[in-house]
Amino acid sequence: MLNWGISLITMFMAGIGACFEYDLKKIIALSTLRQLGLIIRILFLGYPILSFYHLLTHAFFKALLFLRAGLIIHCMSDSQDIRHIGGVLNYLPITCSCFCISNLALCGVPFLSGFYSKDLIVEVYSIRGFNLLFYFIYYISIGLTVSYRLRLIYYCLRNGNNNYVCQSYFEDFNIIFSQGCLSIMAVISGSTLS
Repeated sequence: MLNWGISLITMFMAGIGACFEYDLKKIIALSTLRQLGLIIRILFLGYPILSFYHLLTHAFFKALLFLRAGLIIHCMSDSQDIRHIGGVLNYLPITCSCFCISNLALCGVPFLSGFYSKDLIVEVYSIRGFNLLFYFIYYISIGLTVSYRLRLIYYCLRNGNNNYVCQSYFEDFNIIFSQGCLSIMAVISGSTLS
């Protein structure tokens, strides 16, 4: 019971922290911490295969997210502030599209890879008899994930005033190929692995 509580509090606090953070790297780190809390929680519930399945599906879109965030930070003169990444869409449209796909997969949008594992996890929570507080905190944590991910998508797609000059980088074949493969896996890996 203590392990369940610790992993649930980890999920909740990491979600709260990510909602109020403006540093892109910190948001991704808090998101990783939140997902680790979820994986540990499922493991403590006695579902190691489901935990591993979520880890595998999560790995594809998290790898895509890390690669795209690194390129966006590099193009923004190493600025990690998400309030300044709005102009990147004009320079790196494929990168921003893949960044948004990985964020939507992390939200658990239907028919992306994150949906399949999170749907099974929600089903496990519904089958197991927990008290109402655990349900409440778990679903609030899911809502927090969607909240800070949609916030990242908003800042990525908006065309706001930018104090930083976006260094124009050419998206060469290697960049497009790697993010293309990871984007495909972020979309279909949930259905193929299940």
